[in-house]
Amino acid sequence: MKAFITVVGRDTVGVVSRVSTLCSELNINIEDISQSILQGMFAMIMLVDLAGCNVTHEELRARVEALGQEMEMQINLTRQEVFDAMHTI
Repeated sequence: MKAFITVVGRDTVGVVSRVSTLCSELNINIEDISQSILQGMFAMIMLVDLAGCNVTHEELRARVEALGQEMEMQINLTRQEVFDAMHTI
């Protein structure tokens, strides 16, 4: 199963590293990544493969939310099938 991880917030050192580390700890493969800094704001989109993820979906969401709070950034996880469903309407 594929998903998108989006990260938005004030630019700071280590954002990519911390999100990538979480993915590595949970056995989530990063397939593609795009990032930009816009007037001091950091924005990143990751396409990830959750097939090997070693926690439940609920725990994954909780870990993503906790990391976002810790970093004072907005981090969201959206499964690709949500986007697929939107395009079939």
